[in-house]
Amino acid sequence: MAGYGTSSAHGQAQSRTNGLAIAGLVCGIVGVLFFNVILGPLAIIFGAVALKQAKAGRGGAGMAKAAIALGIVDLIVFAILIAVAASSGGFTWYVGG
Repeated sequence: MAGYGTSSAHGQAQSRTNGLAIAGLVCGIVGVLFFNVILGPLAIIFGAVALKQAKAGRGGAGMAKAAIALGIVDLIVFAILIAVAASSGGFTWYVGG
């Protein structure tokens, strides 16, 4: 009978998904709605590094490509928002009553 902890089948489950691919995908999804100028480039960077690691066998190539695409979408949304704000007279801050 095998002792405790000697069987590799009952150890920790091995994840084939790259953590950077997940981080890039989350940054890309959240960046569509909030902080797109910050999260867009992060999604592109995380996605590019994860894609490079996926070619080395870590997995997550699909999520890495999606993260890169969403990062680009985030930057395009930011550019559109800036263009709309500039064409309508810019930003106006009201402080107080």
